[in-house]
Amino acid sequence: MIEIKNLSRDWKEFSLRIDLHVKKGEYFVILGPTASGKTLLLELIAGFYYLGGGSISIDGRDVTELPPEQRDIGFVYQDYSLFPHLNVEENIEFSLKLKKIPTGKRRQRVEEIMGLLGISQLADRYSITLSGGEQQRVALARAIASEPRILLLDEPLSALDNRTQNLLRDELKRIHHEAGLTTIHVTHDQTEAMMLADRIGVMMDGSIVQIGTPEEVFGKPITGEVASFVGVENIIDGRVVSNTNGLATIDAGGGCLIDAISSYTEGDTVRICLRPEDVTITTENDSVRKSSARNSFSGVINQVTLLGAMVRIGIDCEFPLMVLITKRSASELGLDVGSDVVASFKATAVHLIKA
Repeated sequence: MIEIKNLSRDWKEFSLRIDLHVKKGEYFVILGPTASGKTLLLELIAGFYYLGGGSISIDGRDVTELPPEQRDIGFVYQDYSLFPHLNVEENIEFSLKLKKIPTGKRRQRVEEIMGLLGISQLADRYSITLSGGEQQRVALARAIASEPRILLLDEPLSALDNRTQNLLRDELKRIHHEAGLTTIHVTHDQTEAMMLADRIGVMMDGSIVQIGTPEEVFGKPITGEVASFVGVENIIDGRVVSNTNGLATIDAGGGCLIDAISSYTEGDTVRICLRPEDVTITTENDSVRKSSARNSFSGVINQVTLLGAMVRIGIDCEFPLMVLITKRSASELGLDVGSDVVASFKATAVHLIKA
């Protein structure tokens, strides 16, 4: 559907270098930190700037030299960019007028799209009277009213409060499911990417460094930098001391040996990656909750941070370990700084990266 080959663009001291294929009907999320080039890539796909090199094709048609209005693309920025002198209905109708759609068909399409987005009751209102969530729904409606082949979303939820973000995430999933519109959505928000994406491209320093399903990107990052960015808080240097039938044992220092399912062999230096939510905690006398996980280490809690319904707990197990558990579990176990605990995790939860 979208084929980007050898794309290059220099912007002041920043360089963008991209190869990317997005499938028809796919919801593709580009996930990366601020200033990694995400918005610039969207704007190049839309045709707002000339490429320094390479090509962009849509449905097999080379659009590299075409102006934005000939690319059949809908674009939604994070700041909505609604026309303040037009009401909601007129904003949505705008792109249809540009395409010279007959009045009757325009009206019908606007009604359909307002119904799809649940904003029919806002038709006569102006953007200054709308909440952030309402404005973003209108911006989305305007972008898809002309039935573009591709929808580009630039941090569409970042300016909204948490409750509205949650609501609009659900809306985006529903609309994509119903319309089947090929979508590229850029964000720095991991939850957004995990919930919406069919596939994710992780972007850093002007390049896409990993592409995969949410499970692959978040569970099997290919570099330590990607692992750190996608929330793998436990990254431990180690060395493989043995591998028996695909079960590797890694020396993590301080006499601690960690088992992992891996093809790495004796002598390989690796980085041990473990997500904090994959670790369970028990107390020494908590026989009911004893874990059968292959990796178990005694330690002392040195940090407790409340994160709403979750609690992040730091443990000294001869190596530092971060754990994420529910507030209720932490309360039931009576966990606090200084508590003696046993941290456990499965060999299958460990992901190894060659150091």
